[in-house]
Amino acid sequence: MSVKLFDSELKIMNVLWQEGDCTAKHISDVLKEETGWNMNTTYTLIKRCISKGAIERTEPNFMCHALIPKQEVQEAETNELIDKIYDGSADKLFAALLGRKKLSKEQIQKLKDIVGELE
Repeated sequence: MSVKLFDSELKIMNVLWQEGDCTAKHISDVLKEETGWNMNTTYTLIKRCISKGAIERTEPNFMCHALIPKQEVQEAETNELIDKIYDGSADKLFAALLGRKKLSKEQIQKLKDIVGELE
């Protein structure tokens, strides 16, 4: 992913990823409820996402469309986290995640299945 999105911009993108194409007003309404942001704040962030190439705007009604898939952003953010915090070592991240909490038998099995698919 060549576009770097900040946390506030990711909130805009999350609305689009969850709800699909929608108006800027709808995004503003959702984020006012979730974060307390006013319309001007939300519109400024939408415009930033547009200028970064993450969102496409069409008329009528300032309709917004996500140009970057959520999976692409998740992968890029995960890679950045691994590089920045775990010295590029995915196994260190994995060990840290596993050490955080008790996992259910179902969760453990799901992780085993994922590892099995990689082998």
